[in-house]
Amino acid sequence: MPYFTKAAFVLFGLILIGGCAKLRSGRTRRWTGAGEAHKHGAGARAPPVTPHAPHGPIGVKRAEERGAQSHSATSEIGLSLLSKKAVDMTKTRKVKTDHLLRVDDHDFTMRPAFAGPAVPVGVDVQVESLDSISEVDMDFTMTLYLRHYWKDERLSFPSNNNQSMTFDGRLVKKIWVPDMFFVHSKRSFTHDTTTDNVMLRVYPDGKVLYSLRVTVTAMCNMDLSRFPLDTQTCSLEIESYAYTDDDLMLYWKKGNDSLKTDERISLSQFRIQKFHTTTKLAFYSSTGWYNRLYITFTLRRHIFFFLLQTYFPATLMVMLSWVSFWIDRRAVPARVPLGITTVLTMSTIITGVNASMPRVSYIKAVDIYLWVSFVFVFLSVIEYAAVNYLSTVQERKERKLRERLPCTCGLTHPDDMMMSNSYSDMDVNTTGNYGLGEESGDKRERILVQLALGEQRGGGRSRSPRAYSSIWIDTHTIDKYSRVIFPGSYALFNVIYWSIYL
Repeated sequence: MPYFTKAAFVLFGLILIGGCAKLRSGRTRRWTGAGEAHKHGAGARAPPVTPHAPHGPIGVKRAEERGAQSHSATSEIGLSLLSKKAVDMTKTRKVKTDHLLRVDDHDFTMRPAFAGPAVPVGVDVQVESLDSISEVDMDFTMTLYLRHYWKDERLSFPSNNNQSMTFDGRLVKKIWVPDMFFVHSKRSFTHDTTTDNVMLRVYPDGKVLYSLRVTVTAMCNMDLSRFPLDTQTCSLEIESYAYTDDDLMLYWKKGNDSLKTDERISLSQFRIQKFHTTTKLAFYSSTGWYNRLYITFTLRRHIFFFLLQTYFPATLMVMLSWVSFWIDRRAVPARVPLGITTVLTMSTIITGVNASMPRVSYIKAVDIYLWVSFVFVFLSVIEYAAVNYLSTVQERKERKLRERLPCTCGLTHPDDMMMSNSYSDMDVNTTGNYGLGEESGDKRERILVQLALGEQRGGGRSRSPRAYSSIWIDTHTIDKYSRVIFPGSYALFNVIYWSIYL
Protein backbone atom coordinates (compact mmCIF):
# COMPACT_ATOMS: atom_id res chain seq x y z
CA MET A 1 0.00 0.00 0.00
CA PRO A 2 2.70 2.53 0.77
CA TYR A 3 4.37 1.81 -2.59
CA PHE A 4 1.16 2.68 -4.47
CA THR A 5 0.82 5.92 -2.51
CA LYS A 6 4.38 6.95 -3.29
CA ALA A 7 3.90 6.14 -6.97
CA ALA A 8 0.72 8.23 -7.09
CA PHE A 9 2.50 11.24 -5.54
CA VAL A 10 5.37 10.89 -8.02
CA LEU A 11 2.98 10.69 -10.96
CA PHE A 12 1.07 13.73 -9.70
CA GLY A 13 4.32 15.68 -9.44
CA LEU A 14 5.37 14.78 -12.97
CA ILE A 15 2.03 15.94 -14.30
CA LEU A 16 2.41 19.31 -12.53
CA ILE A 17 5.95 19.77 -13.85
CA GLY A 18 4.84 19.02 -17.39
CA GLY A 19 1.96 21.51 -17.19
CA CYS A 20 4.26 24.23 -15.96
CA ALA A 21 6.74 23.54 -18.75
CA LYS A 22 3.98 23.84 -21.35
CA LEU A 23 2.81 27.16 -19.90
CA ARG A 24 6.36 28.57 -19.94
CA SER A 25 6.96 27.47 -23.50
CA GLY A 26 3.67 29.00 -24.62
CA ARG A 27 4.48 32.34 -22.99
CA THR A 28 7.98 32.36 -24.43
CA ARG A 29 6.72 31.59 -27.87
CA ARG A 30 4.06 34.31 -27.63
CA TRP A 31 6.48 37.07 -26.45
CA THR A 32 9.06 35.99 -29.01
CA GLY A 33 6.58 36.20 -31.79
CA ALA A 34 5.38 39.60 -30.63
CA GLY A 35 8.93 40.84 -30.44
CA GLU A 36 9.75 39.61 -33.91
CA ALA A 37 6.56 41.13 -35.26
CA HIS A 38 7.51 44.49 -33.70
CA LYS A 39 11.05 44.15 -34.98
CA HIS A 40 9.88 43.58 -38.55
CA GLY A 41 7.40 46.43 -38.44
CA ALA A 42 4.28 44.36 -37.98
CA GLY A 43 3.43 46.49 -34.85
CA ALA A 44 -0.29 46.75 -34.48
CA ARG A 45 -1.22 44.73 -37.54
CA ALA A 46 -2.54 41.15 -37.04
CA PRO A 47 -0.48 38.35 -38.67
CA PRO A 48 -1.96 37.17 -42.03
CA VAL A 49 -3.89 33.94 -42.16
CA THR A 50 -1.97 31.19 -43.89
CA PRO A 51 -3.66 29.53 -46.89
CA HIS A 52 -3.48 26.21 -45.12
CA ALA A 53 -5.63 27.43 -42.24
CA PRO A 54 -8.71 25.35 -41.90
CA HIS A 55 -11.91 26.88 -43.14
CA GLY A 56 -15.18 26.90 -41.31
CA PRO A 57 -16.17 27.89 -37.84
CA ILE A 58 -13.17 26.28 -36.24
CA GLY A 59 -10.74 28.18 -38.48
CA VAL A 60 -12.46 31.46 -37.85
CA LYS A 61 -12.36 30.89 -34.11
CA ARG A 62 -8.66 30.13 -34.21
CA ALA A 63 -8.02 33.23 -36.27
CA GLU A 64 -9.89 35.39 -33.75
CA GLU A 65 -7.90 33.88 -30.88
CA ARG A 66 -4.64 34.61 -32.71
CA GLY A 67 -5.78 38.19 -33.39
CA ALA A 68 -6.65 38.72 -29.74
CA GLN A 69 -3.30 37.33 -28.65
CA SER A 70 -1.53 39.57 -31.14
CA HIS A 71 -3.45 42.68 -29.97
CA SER A 72 -2.72 42.02 -26.29
CA ALA A 73 0.94 41.46 -27.08
CA THR A 74 1.07 44.73 -29.01
CA SER A 75 -0.51 46.71 -26.14
CA GLU A 76 1.90 45.20 -23.63
CA ILE A 77 4.81 46.14 -25.86
CA GLY A 78 3.53 49.74 -26.07
CA LEU A 79 3.24 50.01 -22.27
CA SER A 80 6.72 48.61 -21.82
CA LEU A 81 8.10 51.17 -24.28
CA LEU A 82 6.40 54.04 -22.44
CA SER A 83 7.70 52.84 -19.12
CA LYS A 84 11.22 52.54 -20.56
CA LYS A 85 10.99 56.06 -21.96
CA ALA A 86 9.82 57.49 -18.58
CA VAL A 87 12.65 55.74 -16.79
CA ASP A 88 15.12 57.14 -19.24
CA MET A 89 13.90 60.70 -18.66
CA THR A 90 14.34 60.44 -14.90
CA LYS A 91 17.82 59.04 -15.31
CA THR A 92 19.17 62.41 -16.42
CA ARG A 93 21.88 63.49 -13.94
CA LYS A 94 20.91 66.39 -11.70
CA VAL A 95 23.63 68.73 -10.40
CA LYS A 96 23.19 69.56 -6.71
CA THR A 97 23.67 73.08 -5.46
CA ASP A 98 26.39 71.99 -3.06
CA HIS A 99 28.26 70.40 -5.96
CA LEU A 100 27.74 73.41 -8.22
CA LEU A 101 29.01 75.88 -5.61
CA ARG A 102 31.66 73.41 -4.38
CA VAL A 103 30.71 74.09 -0.80
CA ASP A 104 32.38 70.91 0.47
CA ASP A 105 35.62 71.66 -1.38
CA HIS A 106 36.48 74.78 0.65
CA ASP A 107 36.88 75.75 4.25
CA PHE A 108 34.32 78.50 4.78
CA THR A 109 35.39 79.15 8.34
CA MET A 110 38.05 81.38 6.76
CA ARG A 111 37.19 84.72 5.23
CA PRO A 112 37.62 85.19 1.46
CA ALA A 113 41.20 85.92 0.40
CA PHE A 114 42.55 84.84 3.76
CA ALA A 115 45.89 86.42 4.68
CA GLY A 116 45.34 88.90 1.84
CA PRO A 117 43.84 92.39 1.72
CA ALA A 118 40.72 93.29 3.65
CA VAL A 119 37.43 92.06 2.24
CA PRO A 120 35.25 94.99 1.11
CA VAL A 121 31.71 94.52 2.41
CA GLY A 122 29.14 97.02 1.19
CA VAL A 123 26.03 97.64 3.25
CA ASP A 124 22.68 99.23 2.52
CA VAL A 125 19.63 99.49 4.76
CA GLN A 126 15.95 99.99 4.17
CA VAL A 127 14.10 101.13 7.29
CA GLU A 128 10.68 99.54 7.42
CA SER A 129 9.36 101.15 10.60
CA LEU A 130 10.27 103.06 13.74
CA ASP A 131 8.21 101.17 16.27
CA SER A 132 8.67 103.18 19.46
CA ILE A 133 10.72 105.86 21.22
CA SER A 134 10.92 105.61 25.01
CA GLU A 135 12.11 108.51 27.15
CA VAL A 136 11.91 106.42 30.33
CA ASP A 137 14.18 103.63 29.01
CA MET A 138 16.04 105.98 26.65
CA ASP A 139 15.91 103.62 23.68
CA PHE A 140 14.21 103.13 20.33
CA THR A 141 12.96 100.12 18.37
CA MET A 142 13.46 99.85 14.63
CA THR A 143 12.63 97.22 12.00
CA LEU A 144 14.88 97.21 8.94
CA TYR A 145 16.17 95.21 5.98
CA LEU A 146 19.94 94.81 6.34
CA ARG A 147 21.81 93.85 3.15
CA HIS A 148 25.48 92.92 2.69
CA TYR A 149 27.46 92.79 -0.56
CA TRP A 150 30.83 91.08 -0.98
CA LYS A 151 32.70 88.78 -3.35
CA ASP A 152 33.77 85.22 -2.56
CA GLU A 153 35.46 83.51 -5.51
CA ARG A 154 34.99 80.16 -3.82
CA LEU A 155 31.26 80.41 -4.66
CA SER A 156 31.72 81.14 -8.37
CA PHE A 157 30.10 78.69 -10.80
CA PRO A 158 29.86 78.28 -14.59
CA SER A 159 26.83 79.85 -16.25
CA ASN A 160 25.98 80.53 -19.87
CA ASN A 161 23.41 83.28 -19.24
CA ASN A 162 25.07 84.92 -16.21
CA GLN A 163 21.96 84.21 -14.13
CA SER A 164 22.20 84.32 -10.35
CA MET A 165 20.92 81.72 -7.93
CA THR A 166 18.82 82.58 -4.88
CA PHE A 167 18.74 80.52 -1.69
CA ASP A 168 17.18 80.73 1.74
CA GLY A 169 18.78 80.55 5.17
CA ARG A 170 19.78 76.88 4.94
CA LEU A 171 22.78 77.60 2.73
CA VAL A 172 23.86 80.54 4.89
CA LYS A 173 24.93 78.11 7.61
CA LYS A 174 27.41 76.42 5.22
CA ILE A 175 29.29 79.43 3.85
CA TRP A 176 31.13 82.46 5.20
CA VAL A 177 29.05 85.59 5.96
CA PRO A 178 30.09 88.84 7.70
CA ASP A 179 29.62 88.73 11.48
CA MET A 180 27.69 91.97 11.91
CA PHE A 181 26.19 93.12 15.18
CA PHE A 182 24.44 96.24 16.49
CA VAL A 183 26.48 98.28 18.92
CA HIS A 184 24.63 99.42 22.08
CA SER A 185 21.67 97.19 21.24
CA LYS A 186 19.49 95.89 24.06
CA ARG A 187 17.41 93.37 22.12
CA SER A 188 17.33 92.19 18.53
CA PHE A 189 15.98 89.27 16.56
CA THR A 190 15.62 88.04 12.99
CA HIS A 191 12.06 87.47 11.87
CA ASP A 192 11.12 83.84 11.30
CA THR A 193 7.49 83.91 10.13
CA THR A 194 6.69 81.81 8.25
CA THR A 195 10.32 80.87 7.67
CA ASP A 196 13.56 82.65 8.49
CA ASN A 197 13.51 86.01 6.71
CA VAL A 198 16.96 85.46 5.20
CA MET A 199 17.91 85.60 1.54
CA LEU A 200 21.19 84.67 -0.15
CA ARG A 201 21.85 85.44 -3.81
CA VAL A 202 25.00 84.18 -5.55
CA TYR A 203 26.25 85.35 -8.95
CA PRO A 204 28.44 83.32 -11.33
CA ASP A 205 31.51 85.48 -10.65
CA GLY A 206 31.23 84.88 -6.89
CA LYS A 207 29.47 88.09 -5.86
CA VAL A 208 27.09 87.57 -2.96
CA LEU A 209 24.04 89.45 -1.71
CA TYR A 210 22.99 88.58 1.82
CA SER A 211 19.76 90.14 3.15
CA LEU A 212 17.85 89.68 6.38
CA ARG A 213 14.95 91.35 8.17
CA VAL A 214 15.80 92.44 11.70
CA THR A 215 14.07 94.22 14.58
CA VAL A 216 16.48 95.87 16.98
CA THR A 217 16.06 97.88 20.19
CA ALA A 218 19.07 100.13 20.73
CA MET A 219 20.10 102.74 23.25
CA CYS A 220 19.59 106.43 22.55
CA ASN A 221 21.15 109.02 24.84
CA MET A 222 18.52 111.74 25.03
CA ASP A 223 18.98 115.27 26.34
CA LEU A 224 15.69 116.17 28.00
CA SER A 225 16.69 119.63 29.24
CA ARG A 226 14.31 121.19 26.69
CA PHE A 227 11.52 118.62 27.06
CA PRO A 228 8.85 118.75 25.60
CA LEU A 229 10.22 121.37 23.22
CA ASP A 230 13.22 119.21 22.38
CA THR A 231 14.85 117.66 19.32
CA GLN A 232 16.44 114.23 19.72
CA THR A 233 19.16 112.58 17.64
CA CYS A 234 19.55 108.80 17.80
CA SER A 235 21.95 106.45 16.02
CA LEU A 236 21.97 102.77 15.10
CA GLU A 237 25.56 101.51 14.86
CA ILE A 238 26.67 98.47 12.81
CA GLU A 239 30.04 96.83 13.26
CA SER A 240 31.90 93.56 12.74
CA TYR A 241 32.44 91.67 15.96
CA ALA A 242 35.59 89.65 15.12
CA TYR A 243 37.23 91.18 12.04
CA THR A 244 39.23 94.38 12.39
CA ASP A 245 39.72 96.86 9.58
CA ASP A 246 42.70 94.77 8.42
CA ASP A 247 40.37 91.88 7.60
CA LEU A 248 37.02 93.52 6.85
CA MET A 249 36.34 96.93 5.36
CA LEU A 250 32.75 98.03 5.94
CA TYR A 251 31.36 100.85 3.83
CA TRP A 252 28.02 102.22 2.68
CA LYS A 253 27.50 100.81 -0.79
CA LYS A 254 25.95 103.95 -2.30
CA GLY A 255 26.93 106.57 0.22
CA ASN A 256 24.02 108.44 1.75
CA ASP A 257 21.70 106.84 -0.82
CA SER A 258 22.34 103.49 0.84
CA LEU A 259 19.70 104.36 3.42
CA LYS A 260 16.09 104.12 2.29
CA THR A 261 13.03 104.79 4.42
CA ASP A 262 9.38 104.02 4.01
CA GLU A 263 7.32 107.14 3.37
CA ARG A 264 4.60 105.86 5.68
CA ILE A 265 6.83 105.92 8.77
CA SER A 266 5.22 108.09 11.45
CA LEU A 267 5.36 108.43 15.21
CA SER A 268 2.75 109.72 17.63
CA GLN A 269 5.02 112.10 19.54
CA PHE A 270 7.76 112.86 17.02
CA ARG A 271 8.18 114.18 13.53
CA ILE A 272 11.08 112.63 11.62
CA GLN A 273 13.22 115.43 10.23
CA LYS A 274 15.98 113.53 8.44
CA PHE A 275 17.97 110.30 8.09
CA HIS A 276 21.64 110.22 7.17
CA THR A 277 24.60 107.84 7.24
CA THR A 278 28.19 108.20 8.46
CA THR A 279 31.25 105.97 8.78
CA LYS A 280 33.82 106.08 11.57
CA LEU A 281 36.54 103.98 13.13
CA ALA A 282 36.06 102.53 16.60
CA PHE A 283 39.04 101.60 18.75
CA TYR A 284 39.16 98.90 21.41
CA SER A 285 42.29 98.74 23.51
CA SER A 286 42.47 94.95 23.52
CA THR A 287 41.48 94.12 19.93
CA GLY A 288 42.20 97.10 17.66
CA TRP A 289 40.38 99.29 15.14
CA TYR A 290 37.02 98.43 13.59
CA ASN A 291 34.91 100.03 10.88
CA ARG A 292 31.59 101.25 12.23
CA LEU A 293 28.56 102.36 10.23
CA TYR A 294 26.05 104.85 11.66
CA ILE A 295 22.38 105.32 10.82
CA THR A 296 21.51 108.68 12.36
CA PHE A 297 18.02 110.15 12.45
CA THR A 298 16.71 113.38 13.96
CA LEU A 299 13.31 113.61 15.65
CA ARG A 300 11.34 116.74 16.54
CA ARG A 301 8.73 116.31 19.26
CA HIS A 302 5.13 117.34 18.63
CA ILE A 303 4.17 120.07 21.12
CA PHE A 304 0.39 120.14 20.68
CA PHE A 305 -0.22 117.13 22.94
CA PHE A 306 1.69 118.72 25.81
CA LEU A 307 -0.03 122.05 25.26
CA LEU A 308 -3.39 120.38 25.84
CA GLN A 309 -2.31 118.10 28.66
CA THR A 310 0.16 120.24 30.60
CA TYR A 311 0.58 123.88 29.62
CA PHE A 312 -3.07 124.90 29.22
CA PRO A 313 -4.23 123.29 32.51
CA ALA A 314 -1.35 124.89 34.40
CA THR A 315 -2.10 128.31 32.90
CA LEU A 316 -5.79 128.00 33.72
CA MET A 317 -4.99 127.09 37.33
CA VAL A 318 -2.85 130.20 37.68
CA MET A 319 -5.59 132.38 36.21
CA LEU A 320 -8.14 130.76 38.49
CA SER A 321 -6.06 131.70 41.52
CA TRP A 322 -6.37 135.36 40.50
CA VAL A 323 -10.13 135.24 41.01
CA SER A 324 -9.58 135.50 44.75
CA PHE A 325 -8.29 139.07 44.30
CA TRP A 326 -11.82 140.16 43.36
CA ILE A 327 -13.49 138.42 46.32
CA ASP A 328 -14.09 140.38 49.51
CA ARG A 329 -11.37 139.85 52.07
CA ARG A 330 -13.94 138.97 54.73
CA ALA A 331 -15.22 136.03 52.63
CA VAL A 332 -12.79 133.54 54.14
CA PRO A 333 -14.77 130.38 53.11
CA ALA A 334 -14.58 131.53 49.49
CA ARG A 335 -10.96 132.61 49.18
CA VAL A 336 -9.21 129.92 51.21
CA PRO A 337 -10.69 126.84 49.43
CA LEU A 338 -10.06 128.48 46.07
CA GLY A 339 -6.39 128.93 46.83
CA ILE A 340 -5.98 125.43 48.28
CA THR A 341 -7.73 123.84 45.29
CA THR A 342 -5.45 125.52 42.77
CA VAL A 343 -2.35 124.53 44.74
CA LEU A 344 -3.41 120.88 44.93
CA THR A 345 -4.29 120.83 41.23
CA MET A 346 -0.89 122.17 40.30
CA SER A 347 0.75 119.52 42.49
CA THR A 348 -1.24 116.83 40.66
CA ILE A 349 -0.16 118.13 37.26
CA ILE A 350 3.50 118.17 38.28
CA THR A 351 3.29 114.65 39.68
CA GLY A 352 1.60 113.31 36.55
CA VAL A 353 4.23 114.78 34.25
CA ASN A 354 7.17 113.49 36.30
CA ALA A 355 5.65 110.01 36.57
CA SER A 356 6.10 109.45 32.82
CA MET A 357 9.64 110.84 32.70
CA PRO A 358 13.02 109.39 33.69
CA ARG A 359 14.53 110.56 36.96
CA VAL A 360 17.15 112.86 35.48
CA SER A 361 19.33 115.05 37.64
CA TYR A 362 18.77 118.26 35.66
CA ILE A 363 15.79 120.57 35.24
CA LYS A 364 13.59 120.19 32.18
CA ALA A 365 11.78 122.98 30.37
CA VAL A 366 8.40 121.69 31.48
CA ASP A 367 9.61 121.67 35.09
CA ILE A 368 10.46 125.35 34.88
CA TYR A 369 7.01 126.24 33.56
CA LEU A 370 5.11 124.10 36.04
CA TRP A 371 7.09 125.19 39.08
CA VAL A 372 6.86 128.87 38.19
CA SER A 373 3.09 128.40 37.76
CA PHE A 374 3.00 126.63 41.11
CA VAL A 375 4.82 129.59 42.71
CA PHE A 376 2.24 132.03 41.28
CA VAL A 377 -0.61 129.94 42.67
CA PHE A 378 1.11 129.65 46.02
CA LEU A 379 1.76 133.42 46.15
CA SER A 380 -1.94 134.10 45.60
CA VAL A 381 -2.66 132.11 48.76
CA ILE A 382 0.08 133.97 50.61
CA GLU A 383 -1.36 137.26 49.37
CA TYR A 384 -4.70 136.56 51.01
CA ALA A 385 -2.93 135.48 54.19
CA ALA A 386 -1.14 138.84 54.24
CA VAL A 387 -4.40 140.72 53.60
CA ASN A 388 -6.15 138.86 56.38
CA TYR A 389 -3.30 139.39 58.84
CA LEU A 390 -2.98 143.11 58.18
CA SER A 391 -6.73 143.52 58.51
CA THR A 392 -6.67 141.75 61.86
CA VAL A 393 -3.79 143.88 63.14
CA GLN A 394 -5.53 147.09 62.06
CA GLU A 395 -8.80 146.11 63.65
CA ARG A 396 -6.97 145.39 66.90
CA LYS A 397 -5.37 148.83 66.87
CA GLU A 398 -8.71 150.50 66.21
CA ARG A 399 -10.28 148.61 69.08
CA LYS A 400 -7.59 149.81 71.45
CA LEU A 401 -7.99 153.43 70.29
CA ARG A 402 -11.71 153.13 70.69
CA GLU A 403 -11.28 152.07 74.27
CA ARG A 404 -8.95 154.99 74.98
CA LEU A 405 -11.32 157.66 73.69
CA PRO A 406 -13.43 159.15 76.56
CA CYS A 407 -16.35 160.10 74.40
CA THR A 408 -16.93 160.90 70.74
CA CYS A 409 -20.22 162.66 71.22
CA GLY A 410 -18.64 166.11 71.11
CA LEU A 411 -16.99 165.56 67.80
CA THR A 412 -18.38 166.85 64.60
CA HIS A 413 -20.54 164.46 62.64
CA PRO A 414 -18.47 162.53 60.11
CA ASP A 415 -20.70 163.61 57.24
CA ASP A 416 -20.01 167.24 58.04
CA MET A 417 -16.32 166.57 58.42
CA MET A 418 -16.19 164.97 55.03
CA MET A 419 -17.59 168.19 53.59
CA SER A 420 -14.91 170.35 55.23
CA ASN A 421 -11.90 171.56 53.31
CA SER A 422 -9.40 169.84 55.60
CA TYR A 423 -10.92 166.42 54.89
CA SER A 424 -12.09 166.91 51.35
CA ASP A 425 -8.54 166.74 50.03
CA MET A 426 -7.85 163.45 51.79
CA ASP A 427 -7.25 160.53 49.51
CA VAL A 428 -10.16 158.20 49.29
CA ASN A 429 -7.84 155.28 50.10
CA THR A 430 -7.25 156.70 53.60
CA THR A 431 -10.84 155.91 54.45
CA GLY A 432 -10.52 152.35 53.43
CA ASN A 433 -12.39 152.83 50.12
CA TYR A 434 -15.66 152.50 51.99
CA GLY A 435 -18.64 154.40 50.69
CA LEU A 436 -20.72 156.29 53.18
CA GLY A 437 -23.82 154.52 52.00
CA GLU A 438 -22.80 150.96 53.07
CA GLU A 439 -22.12 150.05 56.63
CA SER A 440 -22.14 153.77 57.42
CA GLY A 441 -22.03 153.20 61.17
CA ASP A 442 -18.80 151.19 61.10
CA LYS A 443 -17.21 153.57 58.61
CA ARG A 444 -18.13 156.65 60.61
CA GLU A 445 -16.68 155.08 63.70
CA ARG A 446 -13.41 154.40 61.91
CA ILE A 447 -13.27 157.96 60.65
CA LEU A 448 -13.80 159.19 64.18
CA VAL A 449 -10.96 156.98 65.39
CA GLN A 450 -8.67 158.44 62.77
CA LEU A 451 -9.61 161.98 63.62
CA ALA A 452 -9.24 161.38 67.32
CA LEU A 453 -5.88 159.77 66.83
CA GLY A 454 -4.81 162.72 64.70
CA GLU A 455 -5.91 165.24 67.32
CA GLN A 456 -4.05 163.39 70.08
CA ARG A 457 -0.80 163.17 68.16
CA GLY A 458 -0.95 166.63 66.60
CA GLY A 459 -1.99 168.52 69.73
CA GLY A 460 -5.01 170.02 68.05
CA ARG A 461 -3.18 170.86 64.84
CA SER A 462 -4.68 169.76 61.61
CA ARG A 463 -3.03 166.70 59.94
CA SER A 464 -2.17 166.41 56.28
CA PRO A 465 -3.70 163.69 54.13
CA ARG A 466 -0.40 161.81 54.03
CA ALA A 467 -0.31 161.66 57.78
CA TYR A 468 -3.75 160.06 57.81
CA SER A 469 -2.75 157.57 55.10
CA SER A 470 0.34 156.51 57.03
CA ILE A 471 -1.77 155.81 60.10
CA TRP A 472 -4.53 153.88 58.36
CA ILE A 473 -3.46 151.01 56.06
CA ASP A 474 -6.14 150.04 53.63
CA THR A 475 -5.87 146.28 53.17
CA HIS A 476 -7.88 146.44 49.92
CA THR A 477 -4.92 148.20 48.31
CA ILE A 478 -2.95 144.91 48.33
CA ASP A 479 -5.70 143.18 46.39
CA LYS A 480 -5.91 146.08 43.99
CA TYR A 481 -2.18 145.96 43.24
CA SER A 482 -2.23 142.16 42.99
CA ARG A 483 -4.85 142.33 40.24
CA VAL A 484 -2.25 144.05 38.07
CA ILE A 485 1.08 142.69 39.30
CA PHE A 486 0.24 138.97 39.15
CA PRO A 487 -1.14 138.86 35.57
CA GLY A 488 1.56 141.20 34.31
CA SER A 489 4.37 139.15 35.85
CA TYR A 490 2.96 135.87 34.55
CA ALA A 491 2.53 137.28 31.05
CA LEU A 492 6.14 138.51 31.10
CA PHE A 493 7.31 135.07 32.20
CA ASN A 494 5.43 133.41 29.31
CA VAL A 495 6.97 135.79 26.80
CA ILE A 496 10.48 135.03 28.04
CA TYR A 497 9.84 131.28 28.33
CA TRP A 498 8.42 130.73 24.84
CA SER A 499 10.99 133.01 23.20
CA ILE A 500 13.81 130.89 24.69
CA TYR A 501 12.48 127.36 24.10
CA LEU A 502 10.56 127.71 20.85
